[in-house]
Amino acid sequence: MVAFGKRLKERQLEEWQGYYINYKLMKKRVKQYAQHIEVGTLDRRHVLKDFSRMLDNQIEKVVLFLLEQQGVLASRIAKLGEEQDAVLPEPELQKIAHLREQYRAVGQDLLKLFSFVEINAIGLRKILKKFDKRFGYRFTDYYVKTRANHPYSQLQQVFKHVGFGAVVGALSRNLHDLQDRHGSYLSIYDQPTLPLQDPVIDSIRAAVDRLSNSTNFLNFLGQHALIMQEELPAHTDEPIDDQKYHFMSLILNLANTFLYMVNTYIIVPTADDYSENLGAAPTVCGIVIGSMAVAQVFSSVYFSAWSNKSYFRPLVFSSITLFLGNALYALAYDLNSIWILLLGRLCCGLGSARAVNRRYISDCVPLKIRLQASAGFVSASALGMACGPALAGLLQINFKIYKITFNQDTLPGWVMTAGWLMYLIWLSFSFKEPSHDIEDNDKPHKSNAESSALEKGQKQPLLVSSENKADEEAPEDCDASEEAPQESRKPANSIGSAYRLLTPSVKVQLLIYFMLKYAMEILLSESSVITTYYFGWSTSTVAIFLACLGLTVLPVNIVVGNYISNMFEDRQILLASEIMVFIGIICSFNLIFPYSEPQYICSGLLMFVSAEVLEGKTYIFK
Repeated sequence: MVAFGKRLKERQLEEWQGYYINYKLMKKRVKQYAQHIEVGTLDRRHVLKDFSRMLDNQIEKVVLFLLEQQGVLASRIAKLGEEQDAVLPEPELQKIAHLREQYRAVGQDLLKLFSFVEINAIGLRKILKKFDKRFGYRFTDYYVKTRANHPYSQLQQVFKHVGFGAVVGALSRNLHDLQDRHGSYLSIYDQPTLPLQDPVIDSIRAAVDRLSNSTNFLNFLGQHALIMQEELPAHTDEPIDDQKYHFMSLILNLANTFLYMVNTYIIVPTADDYSENLGAAPTVCGIVIGSMAVAQVFSSVYFSAWSNKSYFRPLVFSSITLFLGNALYALAYDLNSIWILLLGRLCCGLGSARAVNRRYISDCVPLKIRLQASAGFVSASALGMACGPALAGLLQINFKIYKITFNQDTLPGWVMTAGWLMYLIWLSFSFKEPSHDIEDNDKPHKSNAESSALEKGQKQPLLVSSENKADEEAPEDCDASEEAPQESRKPANSIGSAYRLLTPSVKVQLLIYFMLKYAMEILLSESSVITTYYFGWSTSTVAIFLACLGLTVLPVNIVVGNYISNMFEDRQILLASEIMVFIGIICSFNLIFPYSEPQYICSGLLMFVSAEVLEGKTYIFK
């Protein structure tokens, strides 16, 4: 794996080389501190003071250069404004075209400055993380609290990108004035809903979005989607590739996500009754429901590998497999076979294309709307999770056509069979296969993981608890990793190869993720058995309860994304969520008091909501 320091250096502009933070020097200094502390030649206070001074000097160097470059850009815009004032009274197409090109050249230089700020911000965050990890101190908390809110803070210049807004506004206004407006005297301030259409301005907006990607609702949803955005910014002279993006193809991926979640949960209210009608114990419903998730473990591997070559063919295969799986699930009733029922659910799990859906968003959706697409992915999942049980509650009818039975047990299978058939037809006519230039040129793909927020300003500055990434930088004492082969960054095509790429911290996060999913699946899978045994609930009542649980996903994300994340650190939210999940599990047992409906509902709601928050804050593979 190529270490972060080497990748950071590759992204730096050669002419500005001396003005970036010296990540290599600071990394070396951290290593020296560790050696001195081991032999007892330095104490903790001296290390903290010396490293703080070093960071202050590095940040000051960055900020002073940033201000100097902003001044240069402002001077260029001012001179161009004087030329523009002289040209506009008697406009000539050639002069106006020249002015536009000059403004766009300023825009390209501004993009380089955005990249400069972003690279330094990421490098600063990384070295702080390395220091805390190496010495076990909470130095980051101390450093940020003492610097970020100080009246002479230079961190604000880096993480709040002070001054850029005025430069972007001047560029946009002047380019707008140079457009052919067909006699209109309106400015960009009179038409804020009609943004300027210019490639340079579009690129600048994308760069601003990256730097302004602070905690909000969309970002929190994007974290649930497990879709990764590239940590280091792309070179600013590379054009944004929108050729891969096709809106209808994105909608088809989101529709696939929605249908699959409906397919997963539509059988939950009736699975115990179905198992009992086939001669099995009602508790076998846990195996019936869980078999789909077990099969998904294997499907995620081959679908991820398949998506290296195509997105359309895996989606077609997924639709056909799910069509057959649901048909088998529905026919098991008339065949009186629990094995056919299990085989149908296994086929449904083997048709899970969620890895393809995430990969499509990660690779083919432009950066400027990727966060919205990631939020759409989670919203589609949450809506499907709520609609599945609700739909099952409506299918309370019983009739036969020839020898085929249609009742509350089989109708979920038949409804999903029809749904996947219609989806397959829609997919065949509307999906557009994106180009795979990256693979053809033998370049590595980005890994399939969650959306990553960049710097979060003063609210969540520099270091978040979830920064344990799959591309974690190499250990300090392992300099050989700087020269590790680039092939290690290619996507894993097997469970074994994927496991070998995981760092210890990511393995811990995976364990947390496994446990929270385990708790959620127990709650959902056994809900019909427990509520029927203790409270005598009908299928419709169970369906309403599960649908209400699913409907809590988006409101909880709104509250956490907009408010709680801005009040507490991620690690605090994560710990509190784990404790609340544990309390919810304990409260769900029938221990001392007589088991009651309020106890079950409250414990289930507490467990489910806390697990949802925990899932968003775990940042798997990030």
